This record gives sequence, C-alpha cells and structure tokens, in this order.
Amino acid sequence: MAAMAAADFFYLVVGIVVGVLSGIIGIGGGILIVPALVLFMKMSQHRAQGTSLASLLLPIGLFAAWKYYQAGNVDVRAAALIAFGFAAGGYFGGMWAQRIDDLLLRKIFAAILMLVAVRMFFQK
Repeated sequence: MAAMAAADFFYLVVGIVVGVLSGIIGIGGGILIVPALVLFMKMSQHRAQGTSLASLLLPIGLFAAWKYYQAGNVDVRAAALIAFGFAAGGYFGGMWAQRIDDLLLRKIFAAILMLVAVRMFFQK
C-alpha cells in the first residue's frame, strides 16, 4: 500500500473529528467540514460545500443515528419528513448556489454560522 499523502491524512482526520463531534452533539458536518476545507486546504467555497455534501451521503449518519434510535432518542416521522425536505431543498439549493460568486457564498455561509451561534449562545 502506498504511503498516505499529507492531504489524505488531513481529510481522514477531519472525517474522524467531525464524526465524533456529530455523534456526541449532533453538529452538522458542514459546519466543520466546509471551514476546514476552505481554511486549511484552500478549496473554493463551492468545492468545499460540494465535497462536504458528497462526504455526508449515506451511510455516514446511519451509525450515530442508530445509537440514538436504540436509546429512544429519534423521532422517525420527523426525521423522514426533514430528510424528504432536505433532499428537495438540497437539489434546488445546490443548483442555485452555482450561480453565486464564491466570495459572496463564503460570506453568506459565515453569516449564517454567526447568527446560529449567537442565537444558541444567548438562548435560555
């Protein structure tokens, strides 16, 4: 087996870290994967988002979700409806994102992260 390239090692570590955090606190992979790819691997915002989405295809969440399900902590109906909406919205969002300038897309992404963070921080 050929030696693992530094970039490949980085991608594997990002996957492990995001997987652990996702399993522990349910954080979406995109919140961590996209910034890691943009900041450390110098990917464009579009490429980072596309790579993140591709990496999150089934069965990534299956194993963590199964543990939550076994503990009685999954609303299957809500999850199915969210998944259906996510699939439809993801299709159109992905199509529309291709028409947005890379820098503007990065700023939109950052603004949404900040809004969510501030709201969660100050929520009682």
